[in-house]
Amino acid sequence: MARKSVDTEAILRKLEEMYPDAKCALNHRNAFELLVATVLSAQCTDARVNIVTARIFPRYNRPEHFAALSVDEIGEMIRDCGLWKSKAKNIQGLSQMLLEKHGGEVPSTMEELIQLPGVGRKTANVVLANAFGIPAIAVDTHVFRVANRLGLAEAKTPEETERQLMERIPREYWSQAHHWLIYHGRQVCHARNPQCSQCPLLPHCRFGRQAGKGSVQRARVSSGRAARRAGGPAR
Repeated sequence: MARKSVDTEAILRKLEEMYPDAKCALNHRNAFELLVATVLSAQCTDARVNIVTARIFPRYNRPEHFAALSVDEIGEMIRDCGLWKSKAKNIQGLSQMLLEKHGGEVPSTMEELIQLPGVGRKTANVVLANAFGIPAIAVDTHVFRVANRLGLAEAKTPEETERQLMERIPREYWSQAHHWLIYHGRQVCHARNPQCSQCPLLPHCRFGRQAGKGSVQRARVSSGRAARRAGGPAR
């Protein structure tokens, strides 16, 4: 089934207007630090990751540093990041693989990045876009939610959402659009209680318009119930 028409250009213009300074929120100084920070960010806020990496990166910031540590030692450093056991194992594993197969350097291709332990397409795209300046769209929970609500994608998986966004959005905007969608998801288009009535993108958003209609209908039902309890007509 063909996707419904959406004014992609107008949506992108409005997002750029709303979030002109949008950028990667994970603090890093090089590709390896960004890779580790992105692995840590799974089911964890960027703010929390930045607290953890501020403790770690001054001393441990190269693959050889983490490869020399045990999984338990890494785990102790990142316990407050959530899922720390699997993340510790992945950080040790990817560090070892970088040393063994890539001379200690983070590769700059999707194919090589996703071979690293704990690295999927989202993490790889974050690294490609922010460490190497390669156009990419990383689909996290915010991008997935906002893109599908706006109609920029109509997909059930992050992978399909990524493919559809790449088809719809001009390549030169991929990386920046990723940041715009994340910012919008964090500040306005929340998973619960999105601020649809205050959203500048409401005219372009089917989800928001439907949510508004639902609010009106709920208000009418509530008014009717109140009027019946009071013994008068609903107005």
